Amino acid sequence: MSTNVVHLDIRADGVAVVRIDRPEAKNALNAAVRQQLAEHFRALSDNHEVRAVVLTGGEECFVAGADIREFAQASPIEMYRRHTELLWEAISRCPKPVIAAVNGFALGGGCELAMHCDIIVAGESARFGQPEVKLGLMPGAGGTQRLIRAVGKFQAMRIALTGCLIKAPEALAIGMLSEVVEDARTLPRALELAAEIAALPPLAVAQIKEVMLAGADLPLDSALTLERKAFQLLFDSKDQKEGAAAFLEKRKASFLGE
Repeated sequence: MSTNVVHLDIRADGVAVVRIDRPEAKNALNAAVRQQLAEHFRALSDNHEVRAVVLTGGEECFVAGADIREFAQASPIEMYRRHTELLWEAISRCPKPVIAAVNGFALGGGCELAMHCDIIVAGESARFGQPEVKLGLMPGAGGTQRLIRAVGKFQAMRIALTGCLIKAPEALAIGMLSEVVEDARTLPRALELAAEIAALPPLAVAQIKEVMLAGADLPLDSALTLERKAFQLLFDSKDQKEGAAAFLEKRKASFLGE
């Protein structure tokens, strides 16, 4: 893309920071943002030096939604041919833990983007919502399905059918978020969590994420079988032996991802 609207910074502690930077449009998701997000997440998925990812926007706005100018007059076939689901999948299928650091508005596609992550840290003045119904539309990037799995039928219906805004403390109370912190602490707290995860054995971290996401839509017995097999598999890793030895020897473990 000719315009760089998504920035990537890989830190020495194994944490990558992906930042959307389109302030003139309140970080609205246009084709360039979606494409660059997908490119960065595909690269991060294959980067063995990266163990956790933080996704963030600006201090005043995470992502205000999709760029309405790009679809206001679009036809159904045109929307189909865009295959934006392939770009979203680059984020949802990232094997590394992804933490959203949300300040300001996370609306429509912005709320859906946050819900593609594994942990959401929000500033106390953040606002979440799925206002697509007010445009004669509905959420189209997981806003119905991920939301109902996160908060249950009755809250998800209220949010999607009214297009209301949810303040961060309420979003935390109904299960949309992981943590709410002071606005100035949002990104630092997300980076702390990411660094904490990055210091842990990456094979175990990857298996936890994979099993939790895959098992969520399985019958309990099948999900428990999946969990057992992943648990047993980790006994073949050097990190498991190192973790056990470090515990018994009362020292700090050194995990290599092997």
